[in-house]
Amino acid sequence: MTTTREKTFSVGKYLVSPLTRPDGAGRFTASVSIRSGTGTGTHDRLFRFIGDFPTRKAACRYASEQGALMLHHALPMA
Repeated sequence: MTTTREKTFSVGKYLVSPLTRPDGAGRFTASVSIRSGTGTGTHDRLFRFIGDFPTRKAACRYASEQGALMLHHALPMA
Protein backbone atom coordinates (compact mmCIF):
# COMPACT_ATOMS: atom_id res chain seq x y z
CA MET A 1 0.00 0.00 0.00
CA THR A 2 1.23 3.45 -0.86
CA THR A 3 1.20 6.42 1.48
CA THR A 4 0.15 9.65 -0.22
CA ARG A 5 1.54 12.95 1.00
CA GLU A 6 -1.16 15.55 0.63
CA LYS A 7 -0.62 19.31 0.32
CA THR A 8 1.95 20.57 2.84
CA PHE A 9 1.21 23.81 4.70
CA SER A 10 3.01 26.04 7.20
CA VAL A 11 2.04 26.81 10.78
CA GLY A 12 4.57 29.31 12.07
CA LYS A 13 8.03 27.79 11.68
CA TYR A 14 6.66 24.27 11.14
CA LEU A 15 5.71 22.41 7.96
CA VAL A 16 2.68 20.14 8.31
CA SER A 17 2.27 17.27 5.84
CA PRO A 18 -0.95 15.25 6.07
CA LEU A 19 -0.50 11.65 4.94
CA THR A 20 -3.14 9.15 3.84
CA ARG A 21 -3.01 5.46 3.06
CA PRO A 22 -5.62 2.95 1.84
CA ASP A 23 -6.20 0.25 4.45
CA GLY A 24 -6.98 -2.56 2.00
CA ALA A 25 -10.66 -2.67 2.94
CA GLY A 26 -11.73 0.37 0.91
CA ARG A 27 -11.12 2.86 3.71
CA PHE A 28 -8.20 5.17 4.54
CA THR A 29 -5.90 5.82 7.49
CA ALA A 30 -4.41 9.19 8.45
CA SER A 31 -1.00 10.37 9.70
CA VAL A 32 0.71 13.72 9.90
CA SER A 33 4.35 14.76 9.63
CA ILE A 34 5.45 17.94 11.45
CA ARG A 35 8.87 19.30 10.48
CA SER A 36 11.05 22.14 11.68
CA GLY A 37 14.53 23.34 10.82
CA THR A 38 16.58 22.95 7.66
CA GLY A 39 19.44 20.80 6.41
CA THR A 40 21.12 18.67 9.07
CA GLY A 41 19.16 20.53 11.76
CA THR A 42 15.78 19.24 10.54
CA HIS A 43 13.46 17.56 13.05
CA ASP A 44 10.51 15.52 11.83
CA ARG A 45 7.79 13.98 14.01
CA LEU A 46 5.30 11.53 12.57
CA PHE A 47 1.95 10.92 14.26
CA ARG A 48 -0.32 8.03 13.23
CA PHE A 49 -3.97 8.23 14.14
CA ILE A 50 -6.22 5.41 15.29
CA GLY A 51 -9.31 4.79 13.24
CA ASP A 52 -10.13 4.89 9.57
CA PHE A 53 -12.07 7.12 7.21
CA PRO A 54 -14.45 6.46 4.32
CA THR A 55 -12.54 8.69 1.86
CA ARG A 56 -9.00 9.92 1.27
CA LYS A 57 -10.31 13.48 1.57
CA ALA A 58 -11.78 12.80 5.03
CA ALA A 59 -8.51 11.22 6.22
CA CYS A 60 -6.53 14.19 4.85
CA ARG A 61 -8.84 16.70 6.52
CA TYR A 62 -8.51 14.94 9.88
CA ALA A 63 -4.69 14.75 9.65
CA SER A 64 -4.51 18.44 8.67
CA GLU A 65 -6.76 19.53 11.53
CA GLN A 66 -4.89 17.44 14.10
CA GLY A 67 -1.49 18.70 12.96
CA ALA A 68 -2.61 22.33 13.20
CA LEU A 69 -4.21 21.72 16.61
CA MET A 70 -1.04 20.14 17.99
CA LEU A 71 0.97 23.21 17.01
CA HIS A 72 -1.61 25.70 18.28
CA HIS A 73 -1.56 23.95 21.67
CA ALA A 74 2.25 24.24 21.88
CA LEU A 75 3.12 20.55 21.57
CA PRO A 76 6.85 20.20 22.34
CA MET A 77 8.52 19.09 19.11
CA ALA A 78 12.09 18.37 20.27
